[in-house]
Amino acid sequence: MEDKLLVLRCKRGSSQALRRVYEKYRDDLLILAVALLKDTSAAEDVLHDVFVSFVQRLEKFKLTGSLKAYLATCVANRARNWNKAKQAVRLDSAEPLSSDSDGPDEAITCNEELKQLSRAMAQLALEQREVVTLKVHGGLKFRTIAELQSVSVNTVKSRYRYGIDKLRSILNSEVKE
Repeated sequence: MEDKLLVLRCKRGSSQALRRVYEKYRDDLLILAVALLKDTSAAEDVLHDVFVSFVQRLEKFKLTGSLKAYLATCVANRARNWNKAKQAVRLDSAEPLSSDSDGPDEAITCNEELKQLSRAMAQLALEQREVVTLKVHGGLKFRTIAELQSVSVNTVKSRYRYGIDKLRSILNSEVKE
């Protein structure tokens, strides 16, 4: 309900409402973009492009579902286009995201866990990585992901299951070492 009200206020020119939408979804969308692009700078560019396009299309925009899912789909589409144009960038070049943890010990632990997860995600096939990222970080439904990837829902579910299984296997083997 809050999102519909925010969109309505944005349509009426409220910069505060637009700021609220941006602040509400920025972090989740940036994590999604970084996971898909493997480049923090490009992810920030994609995120900003999505919000610029959102503002430009506000007049005709009608919120029929989740605003977060809509914006996540926009980020995924832009990221896919960027990946096609740039021929995939190595995950090692992505900068770690900052942590809101309480102290240096927690920050170090969080940073190391993010690096492990990033390395594991990099080992997934692109289709699996995209599905896992869109489902976990984007909060998209399998049906929406299937439409986005132009495949069946069963294919998306399989990619998700295989991706999660591979992540478990990779992360469990790293823990044992």
